[in-house]
Amino acid sequence: MEAKLKGSFIELRKALFHLDVKDASLLFTAQALLHWHHTHQFCSRSGQPTKKNTAGSKRVCPSNNIIYYPQVAPVVITLVSDGTRCLLVRQSSFPKGMYSALAGFCDIGESLEETVRREVAEEVGLEVESLQYSASQHWPFPNSSLMIACHATVKPGQTEIHVNLRELEAAAWFSHDEVATALRRKGPYTEQQNETFPFWLPPKLAIAHQLIKEWVEKQTRSSLPA
Repeated sequence: MEAKLKGSFIELRKALFHLDVKDASLLFTAQALLHWHHTHQFCSRSGQPTKKNTAGSKRVCPSNNIIYYPQVAPVVITLVSDGTRCLLVRQSSFPKGMYSALAGFCDIGESLEETVRREVAEEVGLEVESLQYSASQHWPFPNSSLMIACHATVKPGQTEIHVNLRELEAAAWFSHDEVATALRRKGPYTEQQNETFPFWLPPKLAIAHQLIKEWVEKQTRSSLPA
């Protein structure tokens, strides 16, 4: 097929740097449904194989007619700021040089606000002073998730980071100019001669990119003369 189409298959994560919004939405849905069907082939009550309907939107157990629908897990993704800088983090699974916003799954019984405050406290040891909802996005990695994007602020005098190394590889404060420069870059990047990687951000299709861009635009507006 690659020869016939004169192209090559790549991982969906890497394809994010080449897709438009319309194609990405379709592929995200397809990826999520394929993964769900692959991992939910048996009824949790009877243990019998389930069968999917023609549209692929559900699975049914023939022995008891229980219907199973695809589910999504709520995840908060939060860009933390102290007023002049924003906090970006990286996990060991990230491509070299890439930093993003904090993210974590909502626990049962938690509100969105409670999840944001807990995740920020657990992962970087900071106390959220205020937060604001931004937007949401379906995200198929690693499983189907609903990414709920927020901006959060901490008190300027309480910005010392305590990285939870079980969750993160690194975390750091970045200035407006550093982040604005990174937004203009197009990753991913290869290793430089000094064995380092440029600081870069998630692709435009990721809601983390939108959060970071919103913060930069807000900082730019606030710095303009009245």
